[in-house]
Amino acid sequence: MKKILAILSLTIHLTGWTQSEITWSMPMNVATSSNGNMHPRVMLDALGNPMVLWGKSNNDAMFSRWTGTSFSTPIALNSTTPVFTASWAGPDLASDGDTVYAVFKETPEDLGNMFMVHSYDGGMTFSDLVQIDNIGDSVSRFPTVTVSEDGQPIVAFMKFNSNFGDAQWVVTTSLDFGSSFPPNVLASGWNGATVCDCCPGGIVANENNLAMLYRNNSSNIRDTWASISTDGGNTFDEGINIDQENWMLMACPSSGPDGFIANDTLYAVYMSGASGTSLAYMTKTSLNDISSEGGEVLTGNFPGLSNQNFVRMANSGSSTAIVWKQSVDGNNELALLFTSNMDNGWPDTYEVPAMDHVVNADVAISDGNIYLVWEDDNSGTVKYRKGSFSIDETIIQKQTKNSLDIFPNPSVAEVQLTFENLSNGEVDIMIQNILGEVVHTSTFNAFSGVTRKLDLENLEKGMYLVQLTINGERTTRKIVKQ
Repeated sequence: MKKILAILSLTIHLTGWTQSEITWSMPMNVATSSNGNMHPRVMLDALGNPMVLWGKSNNDAMFSRWTGTSFSTPIALNSTTPVFTASWAGPDLASDGDTVYAVFKETPEDLGNMFMVHSYDGGMTFSDLVQIDNIGDSVSRFPTVTVSEDGQPIVAFMKFNSNFGDAQWVVTTSLDFGSSFPPNVLASGWNGATVCDCCPGGIVANENNLAMLYRNNSSNIRDTWASISTDGGNTFDEGINIDQENWMLMACPSSGPDGFIANDTLYAVYMSGASGTSLAYMTKTSLNDISSEGGEVLTGNFPGLSNQNFVRMANSGSSTAIVWKQSVDGNNELALLFTSNMDNGWPDTYEVPAMDHVVNADVAISDGNIYLVWEDDNSGTVKYRKGSFSIDETIIQKQTKNSLDIFPNPSVAEVQLTFENLSNGEVDIMIQNILGEVVHTSTFNAFSGVTRKLDLENLEKGMYLVQLTINGERTTRKIVKQ
């Protein structure tokens, strides 16, 4: 179902063009169990298959992956450690090919720690719990995770003093693929204010650029801010108010931002009630000069709308999708705004892939497919729906880059490197261990479709970074020697 956006004069660069038609599958359950499945998050594995993480009311962090025909039987990732979860907050998920990172907060929140589990085989098996927040007598909340260019997990979380005061956002980046975490660095406090202490945040990365997205609390002004790092998260030297709505609210709205970085531009979405109605907004921020256009509404207010909330977005090349929950004429529905080419702006219609009982949602996008998950408060489970769209061939040609597949991974003795979209050229290989020490270098000629073997016999068991320079373009992958 499509709906016309109500206030075109207020929306972001709407051009009136029609978006690519999306062909939808039928909705299905990720988990068949009813009751208490909340706050789903979706990411993709190396083959573009969806993986879903959510919280369950019995304090479990549940995970399931697409097997080709259905979702696998959900498993709890938290062992016996009880996990904080709610409809508005809970466990978070990030992936880089077949490396998967899941983070969650132990209950009770004022005493518990935060943990990560990682998988190097696309979610088939997971590690034991690794503590994230080594912060002494401080208190932590709301872990969120992304992945660096070389596959390291970057975790942001809210940090308090021992009295649950002085809320701030901090960031820690693992140097050993989630096996340990160094001390955190501060990523908030730009206008001298604390952060909105019950609003989750988001961390996004692209190459060395990172943005910590969070809601501030400056004398009850609840604007959304971005803290910027240009050195991979070692320091956060810039901060900017990216919505500037001056939303005055005496209580916490329990809703945070999301976004992504494309080239040198930060795209972010969030909810604000500054107009009197909770509405979904989007904003663009230049990372070259740290300047923001300010937030603009996605739809504006329209007859029958009572609120919009929990805005999420995903990007793949020029294709971008934004989802949110909205209440229209008493129905809680999932709304989707989609463009297959951001260069052409945004269409003047949005779709409604789910009509009733939606609490919150998430979205992933890749290779002509959109993957939606949402919490359904009628069935008490997590729902899933896939949409397919056509990609402009000119966009495909423009975005095509050298690609590399490594198989099997993990491996005992050797791996096969298969190159695609590669013209004849020289390939330089460098392998580093988790300490950054170079343990192998070699050079050979390759072309598209060629497969080369890489001997691992002389390497000790563990994780390694394989860096390949192909015709001047650098590609980094992880391998595991068993």
